[in-house]
Amino acid sequence: MISPTTQSEDTKTAKWTVVISRGQSRNPAKRSIEQSIADVASQLDGASVIVVPHLYDLPKGGESLEKLAAIEGNLIVVSWIFPRAAHWVLDRNGIRGQFIPVAIGDAEEDEDSDEATEEKSASDVDRVAELYPRPEREIHCIDLKVEESLDRFTDEIRRLITGDEPAESIAANDTSLPIVGGRIVQVDETTARRWYPVIDFSRCTNCMECIDFCLFGVYGVDGAETILVEQPDNCRKGCPACSRVCPENAIIFPQHKAPAIAGAEVGGSEGFKIDLSKLFGAPDSGDDAIATAARERDEQLLLAGRDAVGIDEQLQRRQQDMKSQPKDDLDRLIDSLDELDL
Repeated sequence: MISPTTQSEDTKTAKWTVVISRGQSRNPAKRSIEQSIADVASQLDGASVIVVPHLYDLPKGGESLEKLAAIEGNLIVVSWIFPRAAHWVLDRNGIRGQFIPVAIGDAEEDEDSDEATEEKSASDVDRVAELYPRPEREIHCIDLKVEESLDRFTDEIRRLITGDEPAESIAANDTSLPIVGGRIVQVDETTARRWYPVIDFSRCTNCMECIDFCLFGVYGVDGAETILVEQPDNCRKGCPACSRVCPENAIIFPQHKAPAIAGAEVGGSEGFKIDLSKLFGAPDSGDDAIATAARERDEQLLLAGRDAVGIDEQLQRRQQDMKSQPKDDLDRLIDSLDELDL
């Protein structure tokens, strides 16, 4: 078991800090992976390790976020959510830097994702992150859900910190190696499972579609009239409807079962189609993303004792805009599969 310690000056000012976000469950296999990564990372020169509860569940003003905010150097964030989700969860809590993909998981799977990002950055639409640049420090996020060996994770952490390709991996179960005192900080903070939207400001254009759509007071604006998640705990548990109406697929629910909504690296409108499509063909109900969002919102309104709204003028406009867009390869593939009547 990792021994709890207080945060030392070394942890705050180390060039690299490995942040290990524990899984929500107490699965022994997950705890073993987290422990092994902490042990290996703590032995690397120039690195410190901090272990916190699940990133998504951390309360504002809590001990974990306080300690993370005090760290000045580069971060390697190891968690059980998609890297993009982990980065923007930290960002919303003021722990900011440049999101740099790692060499495992989503970052190496699909070149089309990189092309989509380049097209977005080259467009005339201003993204919030471009208007308000983040600090230059590096934030590398590693998703423990990817099907890789433990050595693959520890080798990548070692490569990032030392700059060298590891000649030989340290055995994951080797507990004979010494742990340098003060290098590992564990925060044993009580948390509860949460559900709220996280905004990816590298995609967000501040269009305000989400604040107009959400009727539960989740969204607000800051002093610079930039959208923010003002009252996260007002969000209705399990409802991802606002993510479906966002034109840029900039709203993430890290615990949602659909990768496109949970923060997987997919293109803007393509994310909705991947989420709403079955393996072969369209959803059983035949609804598009807007109709699905309206239905999800109405369900939550009724549960709260309020009247359903349905597809209002704003959603009708968005629905028409989506249908008027030229069809891409995915649209044509789904059309052809529908014609086969599978």
